[in-house]
Amino acid sequence: MTRTWMCLVPLLFIGAVGCQNALHDENRALRQQNVELQESLRKREGELASRPEAGDLTALQGAIADRDKQIADMQALLNRPQPGEAAAPSNGGFEGITVTRDDKAGTVTVNVPGDVLFASGDAAVKESAKATLGKISSSIKKEFAGKKLMVDGHTDSDPIVRTADKWKDNLDLSAARARSVADYLISDGIAKNLVQIRAFAATDPKSSKGKSRRVEIVVVTR
Repeated sequence: MTRTWMCLVPLLFIGAVGCQNALHDENRALRQQNVELQESLRKREGELASRPEAGDLTALQGAIADRDKQIADMQALLNRPQPGEAAAPSNGGFEGITVTRDDKAGTVTVNVPGDVLFASGDAAVKESAKATLGKISSSIKKEFAGKKLMVDGHTDSDPIVRTADKWKDNLDLSAARARSVADYLISDGIAKNLVQIRAFAATDPKSSKGKSRRVEIVVVTR
């Protein structure tokens, strides 16, 4: 009997240790679940805190709608022919002019093809393009009064040949073209202190040489 009892003692001890180990593992798993749950709750609270209130969301949607209307109004004004002008092309762009918005940068950009504005290798605004620039100026003054703007000159990558006596290189030509457009906008009533010119030459090309030759009027809407 004594021998039997002595044999059972180690077995009971081993069983107790096994139970303790199981409880330890279970407690550790529960603690880990608790930590994960608390972390999940903190993330959820952060997400809720970062969400705009209903009133803020409505205001944001209203601001976006206003900006969309400004762009639509500008494009419509550019597309509207003046007396004696031909109607705008059916593709919705007045002689290839497009208006785009970049919400991240806080800008509205009017892209005017260089071939509309200038003769090849030249920086003097064509007489036929002045009405177009007048429309752009009127739209900017109406939709973005008091906002700063940059006039950016761009060219293609072809070396200047025909008018090489006028310009050192494409950078020189792009600067002169930007200045010509800026001067016209200022003469049409946009405050000089709001206008800045920038020259990019061929450093920001488009999908073709024709599209690369352009002047962009970038309005800072913020």
